[in-house]
Amino acid sequence: MATVTRAQSTASAVPAIPRPSASAIIVNEQNEILFVQRNPKAQSFGGTFVFPGGNFDVKQDDSLALTAIRETFEETGLLLASSRSKTLPALNDATLDEARKTIHAGNLRFGSFLAQHDLIPDINSLFPFTSWVTPVQVPRRFHAQFFITFLPHASSSGFSSGDKHDRLPTPDGGQEVIAATFMHPARALFAYRNGRIALMPPQFYLLTTLVEILTGDFNNRQQREKVYELSRGRFGSMMISPRGLPEPDSEGRTVLTFEGDETRGGSKGRLHRSLVRFGKGGVPTENVLQRNFDIFSEIEPEAFSPNAKL
Repeated sequence: MATVTRAQSTASAVPAIPRPSASAIIVNEQNEILFVQRNPKAQSFGGTFVFPGGNFDVKQDDSLALTAIRETFEETGLLLASSRSKTLPALNDATLDEARKTIHAGNLRFGSFLAQHDLIPDINSLFPFTSWVTPVQVPRRFHAQFFITFLPHASSSGFSSGDKHDRLPTPDGGQEVIAATFMHPARALFAYRNGRIALMPPQFYLLTTLVEILTGDFNNRQQREKVYELSRGRFGSMMISPRGLPEPDSEGRTVLTFEGDETRGGSKGRLHRSLVRFGKGGVPTENVLQRNFDIFSEIEPEAFSPNAKL
């Protein structure tokens, strides 16, 4: 999801309507999270590492959770679906790869593919984990719903660890995603801070949240329960729409405020913001999250109401 730099603040005074979209945060048994890398040659946010996802398709999706499942399959080959049949064999990699390319090209609907193989999308394995709205100054805006799920507790086919390299062409011949990889959140944040990968603010925010929960190299029940607690609580339903303060901080960084900050409906002294230094193409090269409240017990619901102070 895009954020805004001061250079973009002169965009049209009439904000674009955000397009509904969804992304899946998929955690494997090693506490690694699935990322896809956008093509470095992309016109916007090239080379960034994001969670698999994309736009809601009214012709194919009956929910944002299904959008996240379909887009994850198209972009990575990992299919979150359960078999209705005990007799049909598991799908092999060749079948999965051919299907995802055909679906992505628009020659096969995702629902038809599932029906052909007697599969049910694993909707109930996805748990809401905040949503984000692109700032009003950005010409292309999205309302992105993030979900989180765990493997192998979600039924899946396709790769579930390591790297998968695919150059998946879009219908117009371009290339959206050049690779998919599982990384531990601590490793991903370390790579970001050392300039080896690029992250956008929503991904940085959610990774910074998860790195404190998904500790160690083996996922356990206590960690999953903490994530489910966040999802069921006020955190999971937070809608965050970043807004930049008029002036940068003392180090020249853009101050992106979120709902619940003292400038955005939160109580005095409450910080819910990021200090961001943007580089080429609007991609952040530095990000410092300031959040001085407990996300399990101290989220102020009034700050997220329609009448919250702006």
